[in-house]
Amino acid sequence: MAMAALRREGRRLLLSPITPNPSSAARSAMSISPEQSAPIGLRSISTQVVRNRMKSVKNIQKITKAMKMVAASKLRAVQVRTENSRGLWQPFTALLGDTPSVDVKKNVIVTITSDKGLCGGINSTSVKVSKSLFKVTSGPEKETKYVILGEKGKVQLIRDSKGSIEMTVTELQKNPVNYTQISVLADDILKNVEFDALRIVFNKFHSVVAFIPTVSTVLSPEVVERESEAGGKLGDLDSYEIEGGETKSEVLQNLAEFQFSCVLYNAALENACSELGARMSAMDSSSRNAGEMLDRLTLSYNRTRQASITTELIEIISGASALTG
Repeated sequence: MAMAALRREGRRLLLSPITPNPSSAARSAMSISPEQSAPIGLRSISTQVVRNRMKSVKNIQKITKAMKMVAASKLRAVQVRTENSRGLWQPFTALLGDTPSVDVKKNVIVTITSDKGLCGGINSTSVKVSKSLFKVTSGPEKETKYVILGEKGKVQLIRDSKGSIEMTVTELQKNPVNYTQISVLADDILKNVEFDALRIVFNKFHSVVAFIPTVSTVLSPEVVERESEAGGKLGDLDSYEIEGGETKSEVLQNLAEFQFSCVLYNAALENACSELGARMSAMDSSSRNAGEMLDRLTLSYNRTRQASITTELIEIISGASALTG
């Protein structure tokens, strides 16, 4: 055993001078294993990072496509209900009129937004219109308050208009919007908020990729009667005679309450329909952007991997040439 070990050691010592002054590439190849080489390790980390990024982008793309499909499935049903609801408030507009330029002392801006995000700039548009309307209706002897429907509008308006917010309502769209729910909400607003004019700000649905910021005005019975007595004709109301023993004030009170609930119901449906259309468009754009990013990452991954393979081949060939030369 000892003699065999000595013979092996002597054979190693005799063979070692055969390769005088090996090149630096050969020395590095013989002395450092591929697992311990820093450049190869860095390349492996680089490809792993790109691979993880590609996996994340693929997962995001799956989520955006799923959200687009969900919004598309909900849009059709809401769109039909929205188109049917437009026939509720149009007779009131013909009867009482819609006078956004009326000058009153107490204005209440009812801003309708969504509870969820990822739907483009639909909520920002409603907030911008509300802020502009707040500046127009404010004055030394005037009072303007906000009634906010939706979490997104609440978050944006509470930053600089916290003292002007009279009432907030969230999770309105947790369940499908129905007239019973909206009528209870409208009655709650009328009981808790003093107003001369209610200005409802919402996004009217035009198409899947377009919505129109809209403001509807509902006047209080006192203002309607005052404007009518002052000679200003509000719709076709003055063309009808009141029968049944009710006074004009009582009729206007009932009409104003019913008008507000109908307009609010239509506005909530219009905004919900616009939200789904905007979410479809936003998720479609996100899916396309994710696909483009995935293409760029795939190209980068292939280039990095090819460069790593080429470098390793060059090192192997250089080491083999140094050993045989």
